[in-house]
Amino acid sequence: MNMKKPLALLLAAGLSLGLAACGNGSQGSTETPAAGGNTPSGDQTAITIWTYPIGKFGDKESVDALIAKFNEVHPEISVTLETLDYQNGDTQVTGAITAGTTPDIIMEGPERLVTNWGAAGKMVDLSDLWTDEVKADIAATSESVVSACQLDGKYYEYPLCMTTHCMAINYEMFEKAGALQYIDEETRTWTTEDFQAAMQALKDSGAAPVNGIVYCGGTGGDQGTRALVNNLYSGTYTNAEHTEYTANSPENVEALTLLQTMVNDGLLTSDASFVASDELQQFANGTAAMTFCWNASNKAQYASQVAFTPFAMAFPSDDGTPELCGGIWGFGIFDNGDQARIDAAKEFIKFVCDGDQAVESVQMTGFFPVRASLGNVYAGTEQEADAEEFLKLMPYLGDYYNVTGGWTEQRTLWFNMLQQVFSGTDPQTAADDFVSQANANIK
Repeated sequence: MNMKKPLALLLAAGLSLGLAACGNGSQGSTETPAAGGNTPSGDQTAITIWTYPIGKFGDKESVDALIAKFNEVHPEISVTLETLDYQNGDTQVTGAITAGTTPDIIMEGPERLVTNWGAAGKMVDLSDLWTDEVKADIAATSESVVSACQLDGKYYEYPLCMTTHCMAINYEMFEKAGALQYIDEETRTWTTEDFQAAMQALKDSGAAPVNGIVYCGGTGGDQGTRALVNNLYSGTYTNAEHTEYTANSPENVEALTLLQTMVNDGLLTSDASFVASDELQQFANGTAAMTFCWNASNKAQYASQVAFTPFAMAFPSDDGTPELCGGIWGFGIFDNGDQARIDAAKEFIKFVCDGDQAVESVQMTGFFPVRASLGNVYAGTEQEADAEEFLKLMPYLGDYYNVTGGWTEQRTLWFNMLQQVFSGTDPQTAADDFVSQANANIK
């Protein structure tokens, strides 16, 4: 079934500094006491927050400044911060769940907050934060954001921002190889046929040490390889109801077969030791002519390293109409059985996402607001002009299938399947095995 029905989005957002989900982040913890000269009276409520590296929410100094602002309003609540990375963060959270030492607040997306921890009964229902006004504001941007944050009528995430993931090319390498003729620079799209022609032109010209690297060494940046496979022949990753995985469809098997052939012919490279951060570094170094893991935050993150023009592109598609993977990020609360801490955590979340602070909070992520009412949060900033290329890609945002059951398990199965394909396994056999195992994990 062809799912090429891009979500209706409010294209009013922009670009800021940050580190995307497919990169690496720093770790550490700090406690920010009451600030602004306020001295709390009575007992303080102490809460903790763990943040994955979502833009500047992965930077302790930036989040500390936000906490200090919060304490000017709520000096009675002390907040301890720990930053996570995507290499070890999930393991740390799993360990904390087992040990009963989870944080009060955690920042990430629905695939973790809703489908994983929420479905396991570990999260607080945040339905009281989802007022009719909030629902209408977010739905005006995307109904999919509203549906992705809930499970069985309970809201386990309060969202702040969203984006669409894409790929990028080294513009100068493509120009040298005469490959720019195969892309539509205005719409930033290309067909599967043009993609193949561009890779051949790059190989023939010798303009690039490596055309592109299909990384399959881990889960980091797997949204890029999924989008590459699904777009080549208009395949889907799950069914429309998000109740089963469909990666073994004829369209996807055709795409896997094409990629296997292109790797065998030297038009692409596969690497079973690389995750997206490794591939991104090769792109930034000028070794690879493309990256399959790009977005606004990565552009900013690698800006000081590149000596060329990274040109954001949609993934190639047989009909030239791509469907891109998206990201939604926000906050959830682990149910630690302490109502005072839960109430304090809700106050922090409302401070960050609602009211005057919301614009700055979205800017910290480097992504786009989920609320239509926020408008262009980068208007008048240094990033306003740079936002244009990513705004062109936002209409191609496709189905948010990350909320399908068994999501964590299938991520490992996915890169294992890619390794099998590029080791010579028949793509249909590998895809069938992936789907069988992935669907078995859906509860």
